[in-house]
Amino acid sequence: MQETIRIDRNGACATLSLHRPHVHNAFDDTLIAEATAALASLAEDAGVRALVLTGTGATFSAGADLNWMRRVAAAGADENRDDALRLAALLRALQFFPKPTLARVNGSAYGGGIGLIACCDIAIGVAGAKFSLSEVKLGLVPATIAPYVVQAIGPRQARRLFVNAEIFDAAEAERIGLLHQCVAADQLDEAVDRQLHFLAKGGPVAQHEAKRLALRTAGMTPESAERIDAGNAELIARLRVSAEGQEGLGAFLDKRHAAWLGAHR
Repeated sequence: MQETIRIDRNGACATLSLHRPHVHNAFDDTLIAEATAALASLAEDAGVRALVLTGTGATFSAGADLNWMRRVAAAGADENRDDALRLAALLRALQFFPKPTLARVNGSAYGGGIGLIACCDIAIGVAGAKFSLSEVKLGLVPATIAPYVVQAIGPRQARRLFVNAEIFDAAEAERIGLLHQCVAADQLDEAVDRQLHFLAKGGPVAQHEAKRLALRTAGMTPESAERIDAGNAELIARLRVSAEGQEGLGAFLDKRHAAWLGAHR
């Protein structure tokens, strides 16, 4: 029995819901492990033709869990690298999932939650959702999700959002390509069903090959992604244990201003 995710089936469509609504569906070790295992199982299930990814409650995902962040702040470089590699494996499993994937973005998404959206073939979100890649505020970078976010929104937009960490709305997310469609909350399920209707008309082998074709043409394969992930895991591990990373994480956890803000806060 999964603790942090839910799997529902409706005909040939499977819905994977992040299910930690009490912490806004934030990631922890258990959620990452359970979601990775679920994707592997659903990938092999011939009865599944499409996958919908969503969140329980009013938030899609708040990114890293607070208790998880406390643990990584106290961990060494090796543990932080292994931790980043586990999240990277989840993202790769979603990016290269052999069937069409659709992010049903039912609410706000931050950090790793944006990475999950970027890994899906189609992303539809509610108009009230907010988004942010806020890692630099902690003295860190969005290393693990970077390959997928950059591919989704392009390097120019990624450079802006990686360095300024601003909060942006769903209309902006649609404009830059993170979302394909932004709809009112009461129209979300209708918009998702419309896309599932179109997906049901495609041949499953052709859809699998079409996904691989698009990714390969863009220069991304499972092998190349794994190599990039290894380098990015080393980067995030180094930054987490650095003086600036420790100060940023400590300031966030202690609910105080980071030392580098000085007179600019």
